[in-house]
Amino acid sequence: MKLTLSRPERRADREAGRAAGRTAEQEPDVPTSHGPARVGARTKELTSRLRPGDVAVIDHVDIDRVAADALVAAQPLAVLNAARSTSGRYPNTGPGILIEAGIVLLDDLGPAVMSIPDGTDVVIAGDEVRVGGDLIASGDRQSGVTVAANTAAAREGLSEEIERFAENTMTYLRRERDLLLDGVGVPDIRTAIAGRHVLIVVRGYHYREDLAMLRPYIKENRPVLIGVDGGADAIIDAGWRPDLIVGDMDSVSDRALSSGAEIVVHAYRDGKAPGLERVKALGVEPVVFPATGTSEDITMLLADDKGAELIVAVGTHATLVEFLDKGRAGMASTFLTRLRVGGKLVDAKGVSRLYRTRISNFQLTLLSLAGLAAVVAALWSTSMGQTSFDIVGTRLDDFVSWVGRLFGG
Repeated sequence: MKLTLSRPERRADREAGRAAGRTAEQEPDVPTSHGPARVGARTKELTSRLRPGDVAVIDHVDIDRVAADALVAAQPLAVLNAARSTSGRYPNTGPGILIEAGIVLLDDLGPAVMSIPDGTDVVIAGDEVRVGGDLIASGDRQSGVTVAANTAAAREGLSEEIERFAENTMTYLRRERDLLLDGVGVPDIRTAIAGRHVLIVVRGYHYREDLAMLRPYIKENRPVLIGVDGGADAIIDAGWRPDLIVGDMDSVSDRALSSGAEIVVHAYRDGKAPGLERVKALGVEPVVFPATGTSEDITMLLADDKGAELIVAVGTHATLVEFLDKGRAGMASTFLTRLRVGGKLVDAKGVSRLYRTRISNFQLTLLSLAGLAAVVAALWSTSMGQTSFDIVGTRLDDFVSWVGRLFGG
């Protein structure tokens, strides 16, 4: 079956095909698979419910790398996307990650696919989705070829996104000038940060791997551990307890919120804080931080304002594509925040390289043998040492003789 690229006019072509009587049964070579549907408008919430072999049904324009990694970790059979996985706005990497993992990806299925009842067995036949023999939706089945073509086309429109990003950056600067330059609006907290290292964990790119590689650094420096939303759960899963949790509380567990960490709820500039009621319902009295931008950005500003000696970032966003992956103008704050705290900020990958051992196992073995040889030489140079070697030699001769008599009869 010929695969085609996702295009706005593609859905009209599919409707024409159905009107002509085309069905999956008339195409015996169409790849078919089926599994229970798990439907969720928010990908990061859906992944917590996914089990291997499920069919993830999402509505996610421009699937980003973090979402794709979370989906791959859940091992679904397929991902059915009501929206376009690559809209052409920028060259996102999510679809490629799914395809490389061997997960079926159907694009641009339309809103009808989101009405599938959760748990219903769905059949994926080529580019069609069926339930109980009824056609629910038809989309674009992606492959390595189509993903590469879509990504190449998206790069052509990247200049417009850069201009928009620059405009949003200037807007944010005018709006949050006092916070960025003078720290006006940063709330008081109980957690002691002044003069200490701070480790900020965001559930972003390779956060698990980076956090694992930082174990020697954490043991040696005992930094203040701050989790940004779900990053708090990552800290707990790694065997530590967060000192501070910052965010809008949309992706952090009750377990983390009840861990004893101080809570800072990220609020809008007008004071509204969607996560405030949830935290208070757990019996925790939080601090509220009204600010524009992302939660990871206000966490860095908070740590800097409270006198952190060094800020180590795990899973945060650093490149233009990573900024655009967030899919909102608020990411402009990340660029300016990094300029503000840049003198203290260290990326986790850089720290892991500093603490990675440079001594190979072979070198350690040679070093151990050299040490053993030095001890033997020191003992041999003394009369007591020579006497000890004679005794050991005699015992070995007795042992060898005993073994010989045992097997020799």
